[in-house]
Amino acid sequence: MIVDAHSHWLPAEIIENAHFFHKGWGDIEGQLEVMDAVGIEKAVLSYPTSDAHLKLGGLKELAKIYNDNVAQILKRYPKRFIGAAILPIGNSQDMLDEMKRAQDLGFCAISLASSYEGVYLDDEMFFLLYKEAEKDNIPLFVHSQIVNPIGFERVQDSLLTPVIEYIFDTTICIGKLLMADILRDYRGVKFIFTSFGGVIPFLKYRFDATYRMLRGINFVKDLKGNPTDFLKQIYVDTSGDTTLANFQAALDLVGAEHLLWGSDWPAKRDIASSIQAVRDLKIPQADKENILGKNLEKIINSYKTVSS
Repeated sequence: MIVDAHSHWLPAEIIENAHFFHKGWGDIEGQLEVMDAVGIEKAVLSYPTSDAHLKLGGLKELAKIYNDNVAQILKRYPKRFIGAAILPIGNSQDMLDEMKRAQDLGFCAISLASSYEGVYLDDEMFFLLYKEAEKDNIPLFVHSQIVNPIGFERVQDSLLTPVIEYIFDTTICIGKLLMADILRDYRGVKFIFTSFGGVIPFLKYRFDATYRMLRGINFVKDLKGNPTDFLKQIYVDTSGDTTLANFQAALDLVGAEHLLWGSDWPAKRDIASSIQAVRDLKIPQADKENILGKNLEKIINSYKTVSS
């Protein structure tokens, strides 16, 4: 079984009002053809973040447009796609109301950005969402913010922004969740980050060693454990990557049970190679099967069990 933890589809109204995306991001039939060709049983549809809300009346209207259109796909292909709804970020009650509406429409996950105009996911407006997500086992798929990510105010470059700034926006997001004790206080929330969680896996030793050094001089607050005790709770997806070092770093931090294969379709199109990269890993076959689909299937089924 192969289940894609990271793919995108956008309705025409959002594509036409965003500065980056083209009509290929709205081709669900083309995605199904590719899925069938490489043996993907199901795929998560999550939001890649965009600036379309600036022309569509704000995040609340954007959420309605996106969720209503994706709901039609879920209804048309209930066995092929897993819906991750977006929320009207800014008001806790509005977010909960839209989450409930999305659940009624057939969604079983939430799609968040790593930040919103410089506000990260450690902000208190998300606390009620985390409480509900923990109670109902609703997974939270977190995509890097592509609109003014960290560093954009200093460097705006068509290559450096997506290669570096997107990744570090995700990295800072995870770090702030750690330092705000959210990873400790909401242990049941399943945070799923794209692109191996930024550079977090490569900072494993530095996090713990620096923390212990700073605690020794009472220069940093007591986290009630080493940073990696909490960082290893997150889930990360592979985002179409084939780099062995990235897989090894992620496996070393979160383990095979918290690593999910994802294609990042349609941004990345060599899906077969990214699947083969998992199959080529020098790990037990059971771990490969978990990464390619069983881990995500377990996450989704835990929500269905609670909600049924």
